[in-house]
Amino acid sequence: MVALAGKPDLLDRLFRTGDANLSTELAAFILGLDFDASERERIDGLAGKSNSGTLTSDERAEYEWYVLIGDLLSLLQIKARASLKKHQPAA
Repeated sequence: MVALAGKPDLLDRLFRTGDANLSTELAAFILGLDFDASERERIDGLAGKSNSGTLTSDERAEYEWYVLIGDLLSLLQIKARASLKKHQPAA
């Protein structure tokens, strides 16, 4: 993933969960974000072609974009879960 090569410090800073302070509404919204069924089907198809080494250059670019967005979404959702956990009353 060329776009993220050498940039882990930036991602760590943006997505660290220790300072997770999203509102409960925003956190819930982020947790509801996901690819739809047709997008998941496309991702699965591209993944299969990637594993078999048959992706075209355009398909590789598309697949890398899906992977990048999926990774960023996962990081956002980790931060959202941490924010919701902070909002829970102590038991």
